Amino acid sequence: MQRIQLQEDIQPLSEFRSKVAFYLEKVNKDKRPLVITQNGKSAAILLGVSEYDSLIEKIEILEDIKLSESQVAKRLGVNHSVIKKSKSK
Repeated sequence: MQRIQLQEDIQPLSEFRSKVAFYLEKVNKDKRPLVITQNGKSAAILLGVSEYDSLIEKIEILEDIKLSESQVAKRLGVNHSVIKKSKSK
């Protein structure tokens, strides 16, 4: 995902409403999220589907790594040689 460009990627809700199709195309083309503000404060983030999928995949990988590290610390892992022997049978 690309970094937000403050001049282009923060829009008030009223502007977003009037140009929804334009902003949908823009987030998909630019691969950058759009921050939508309401009453001068951030209210929502619009992401393209591919950027959302990529973000979710990265989160799932990081969660797997965290779980693995926790299991290794608790000595719940399985020695490589044990796995290798079981695969050769």
